[in-house]
Amino acid sequence: MYDTARGVAELARPANCVAAAVLTGTGAFVAGAGGAAVAAAVAAVVTAFAVAAGNAINDYFDRDIDAVNRPDRPIPRGAVSARGALGVAAAWFLVAVAFAALLPPLAIAIAGINLVALVTYTTVFKGTPGLGNALVSYLVGSTFLFGGAAVGAPEAVVVLALLAGLSTFTREVIKDVEDVAGDREEGLRTLPIAVGERRALWVGAGALLVAVGASPVPYFTGTFGGVYLLLVAAADAVMLYACYEGFGDPASAQRRFKYGTFLAAVAFVVGRAALLV
Repeated sequence: MYDTARGVAELARPANCVAAAVLTGTGAFVAGAGGAAVAAAVAAVVTAFAVAAGNAINDYFDRDIDAVNRPDRPIPRGAVSARGALGVAAAWFLVAVAFAALLPPLAIAIAGINLVALVTYTTVFKGTPGLGNALVSYLVGSTFLFGGAAVGAPEAVVVLALLAGLSTFTREVIKDVEDVAGDREEGLRTLPIAVGERRALWVGAGALLVAVGASPVPYFTGTFGGVYLLLVAAADAVMLYACYEGFGDPASAQRRFKYGTFLAAVAFVVGRAALLV
């Protein structure tokens, strides 16, 4: 019983759910939540449950790959059955949909698109070179847009969404390099398998360079001040180093990218907070 409960919790990836909810809250704050704190909180809850459901769906369809790459995950080790994982995912999706119905129309539309994208990623796009990476990148970037839309100002977080999406693309490519053995055995054609590992890493590096180039835009447009520029420069440095590290140690590099993404989010939060002082 304990292992089953633990397995269900692991399906959700609680840390990822909380992280995604924080990103949505960050998007709402940067957009200027103001009196829309309730809407921002609801959007964060929607994001957390949608991510949990998507992770469970991903584990269901990846159970054979995980038997090679991640044998300690709930389904391969027998803590949760494949059918049980589907049932849990369906319940979490229903909770996400119920809360999403309380939000403005644009936020509902983004939530609907993202819920479909979460399901189709594993079933359709994951093994398609580059497209699966692009879809995951959109999903991460859209958490900020979703938060902004929840409080009625999605345009305020477009640059933040772009930064998150492009850096995530790079991290996803590095992650695919890490998972080449299991993906090849399963017959998937991820970007590293299709074009080679080093070429794929260079594609990811190109996406990151675009993100880094765009990161100072809010400073030069006067949206945020010098504190933002300093923090986002540090975030850029972390992600650039992680990209370099990916050529030698993809496992460490893709984890480091998360720190860079969160540091970039902190830069936006501090930049926004400085305007309120």
